[in-house]
Amino acid sequence: MPLDRARTVAPVPLRFEDVTQDGRLVLEALPSALGPTVWHGVRDHDKAARSCMKHGVVPILTRFVLEGTAGPFSANAPVEAEGTYRLSWADGVPPDGRRLMLDVWADLYGTIGRTYPPARRGPHYGERALAGRVLAEHVFTRPFAPPGERRVTRLDFDGAPDIRATRPAPPSFGSIAGIPDGASPLEAHPRLDPMLITFGLVHTDSNMHVNSLVYLRVFEEAALRRFVDIGRGAALLGRAIDIAYRKPCFAGQTVRVVQRAFETDGRLGVVARLVDEKDAANETALATARPHAFARMMFEP
Repeated sequence: MPLDRARTVAPVPLRFEDVTQDGRLVLEALPSALGPTVWHGVRDHDKAARSCMKHGVVPILTRFVLEGTAGPFSANAPVEAEGTYRLSWADGVPPDGRRLMLDVWADLYGTIGRTYPPARRGPHYGERALAGRVLAEHVFTRPFAPPGERRVTRLDFDGAPDIRATRPAPPSFGSIAGIPDGASPLEAHPRLDPMLITFGLVHTDSNMHVNSLVYLRVFEEAALRRFVDIGRGAALLGRAIDIAYRKPCFAGQTVRVVQRAFETDGRLGVVARLVDEKDAANETALATARPHAFARMMFEP
């Protein structure tokens, strides 16, 4: 998290299912820190952000980078988050040009402990500790404008804010879904997960498409199936993910995961893509598919 940004501190409610049997927070619980800190905290007081949204220029989530820690934490103990954000122009590649982005960070903190405390407490029991980190990247767009007018490469409406901060372009989809440098692939080629995944209304939200957190569970469950297939077992937990969203999925849609397992520094991981069922019909279709999401996920026992 940047040290030079104003921060908001707020409590984060946890569900019982957000904490595993060994006291670690699941990755999909971490973005819940953004609501009480950034979305209902700092952002509501930023004139530039309010001006953009008033004129139909809206931030759309394009990428999550999440990391969970070892803990342990109790499902009944309070969790607190510190959140901040930044509006800036990202370097672009023609013909798209630069893009206006909203970067959001949050650090979650909890108290070391257990939901059902053991008879003997550890040396750090009761201490405040980092529970996880969140980075969320958003690209501003005009979602209700006609096609061809939705990209935001400049702010040209009356009263537009003067945003001068800049940042590098986000990583490419290919780099996110590529085996990291120094890692050892555990299979020669990406493999198609046998499970058909069908989205229903239960997977959607008020943005009228599948919620971004649903993809985290889809990728993690597919990875566990892959680890079992290659003899590595399923007693593993996702501890970090870099996931980029290219285009949304909708209720009624059926998709497949294409993934490849690897190992680095003794940790297992997968790189994966989410494609339409029709694009998984054969190797030719898969080679030309335009995935909905791309991910690299790391696991620990």
